[in-house]
Amino acid sequence: MAIATAALALLCLLAVVPTGHGALQVGFYKGKCNGTDVEATVKRIIASRFSRDRTIVPILLRLHFHDCFGCDASILLDGKGGKKAEKDADPNKSVNGYDVIDQVKSALESKCPGVVSCADIIAIATRDAVVLGGGKQYTYSVQTGRRDGNVSVASEADSNLPGHTLSASQAIAKFKTKGLNASDTVLLLGAHTVGITHCSFVRPRLYNYNNSGKADPAMDPALVSRLKSTCPSSRPTANNFIVLDQRTPLTVDNSYYKQILARRGILKVDQNIATDKLTNATVKALATGSSFPTLFGRAMVRMGAIQVLTGKQGQIRKSCRVVNK
Repeated sequence: MAIATAALALLCLLAVVPTGHGALQVGFYKGKCNGTDVEATVKRIIASRFSRDRTIVPILLRLHFHDCFGCDASILLDGKGGKKAEKDADPNKSVNGYDVIDQVKSALESKCPGVVSCADIIAIATRDAVVLGGGKQYTYSVQTGRRDGNVSVASEADSNLPGHTLSASQAIAKFKTKGLNASDTVLLLGAHTVGITHCSFVRPRLYNYNNSGKADPAMDPALVSRLKSTCPSSRPTANNFIVLDQRTPLTVDNSYYKQILARRGILKVDQNIATDKLTNATVKALATGSSFPTLFGRAMVRMGAIQVLTGKQGQIRKSCRVVNK
C-alpha cells in the first residue's frame, strides 16, 4: 500500500469519534464544582510539575495506560490486609505519578468534595501532560463522567497488560479484547515517543538472541553497540535505563515511528510493528505525515473509554488510594 493511501485509510478509520462513550461527555463537570473550573485546576497543577520535571509526561502516560485496560482508577488503590493491589503487580511496580494525582485530588476536594473522580483526574492530567510535551497541536477534548472502581487485584494487571515482546498480531489481538483496532494499537504504542525502559527488558536482544549467540538482527548494529555499553554483558544484573526514543526522548512527536523504521526500536514489540505487513503501512504513514497529533488524541479518547464506570456504578473516592467506607 502506498504511504499516501495508508495515511488516508488511517484517517478515515479514526475520523468518526463520537462525542460521548456511554455516559461520558466533554464538559461533564461544568457548573458542578462550586464555581471552580475543574480542568483548569488540573492544568495548572500539571503545568507546575512539568516546569520542574518534564518526565511527568511519560509518567502520566504510563499511569493512564496501565489503568486503562479498565479505566476506573483501580491502579491508584493501595493493597489492603496483605492482599496485593494492581499497583503491586510486576508490570506496575515501576509506575509512578501517584503523588501528582493525589495533589490534584486534594485541590479539587477542597472546592467540591465528592464530585470529581480519580479516574477522570488521570485522563485530564495525562492530556495536559501530552500537550505540554508535544505542543498545542496535541490538544484533544477529554470526555469525563467516569466513576472510580472499588476493586484492585494484582492478578488482573498481570493478565491484562500487553507485554513488551509481543508480535504485531499478538499486540493487535490484545488491544482488540478491549475494543481497540489495529490502527489504535500502532497509535497508542506511539506513546513510546517519550519515556524509558531498562536493561532487563532489552538485554535479551543484545546478547544471544533466540540462542543465536548474536544480537537481534532486526536491530541497527550501531544501536546494538551503543546499548551494549549501557547494558554490558560483564554486569548482567546492571539495570540501567534506556530512552525509548533515541532522538527526542522527552518530546511527544512522530520521531518514534521514524526510529522504528530505521531499525532503532528499543522494545521488541516496537520493532515488530514496523516490519509486520499488518502494521508497516500505518507506521510509514505516521512517520512521514503530519497526522500523528490528531490521530493520537483520538486513540487516547478511545482508550480512555475502555470499561468505564458511569452513572451509579462505582463511587467517587474521597482519597484516590482507598475505597470510601
